[in-house]
Amino acid sequence: MTTPSHLTFGEMLRVQRWDDHRYYHHSRINQTLHFISATSFLVAYSLVFKNPAAAALIAWLVSMLSRQSGHFFFEPKGYDHVNHATHEHKEEIKVGYNLQRKIVLMVIWALSPVLLLIKPDGFGLLQPHTNTEQFIHNVGLMWFAVGVGGLIFRVLQLTVTQSLQTGLVWATKILTDPFHDIMLYWRAPFYLMKGELIDPMHAQHHAGGAMALNMEDEDFE
Repeated sequence: MTTPSHLTFGEMLRVQRWDDHRYYHHSRINQTLHFISATSFLVAYSLVFKNPAAAALIAWLVSMLSRQSGHFFFEPKGYDHVNHATHEHKEEIKVGYNLQRKIVLMVIWALSPVLLLIKPDGFGLLQPHTNTEQFIHNVGLMWFAVGVGGLIFRVLQLTVTQSLQTGLVWATKILTDPFHDIMLYWRAPFYLMKGELIDPMHAQHHAGGAMALNMEDEDFE
């Protein structure tokens, strides 16, 4: 989706957050998994400067797997009657990583440890492992690089195809999503325990792109 270029940074951030919620988070299971992902991401954030390898292991093995499982397996793929959009259209206009791009990213993530078996020193960037613990540590560092690289790569793509501001706004959204998702989806597990699989509030809060700027974040739920 091309975000209007006349918007300020903050307005564009609100639009991207609103579109992400209303298009891609209908499932209560997906919302619950995002809540789990967000809380574990905050744990990873607390470790990132102290132990980036451990932070990356938590981020990928817990945060990313739970988050992407929600999108791949539980989010409806049929026609979106709330937003009057096909699944294909929503994939085409997604600002960040749509399902196809996510598959590529997840494959790179899953296969990257193989590189350490072929080149234990990571082409001179790592201390070669001599035991399992050191190998896991180096895998964590490798995954940290994959995460940072994936973020930078998409920002550059958006800069070329849309604008630098769009890319920087998206990066800001991604980095702050854990905080926002906790506020947005902390109720989802309770709704899920009541047997509510799809968020019924989407139809009531569907406002279209123009009204996104007038919506408060807490009203998305």
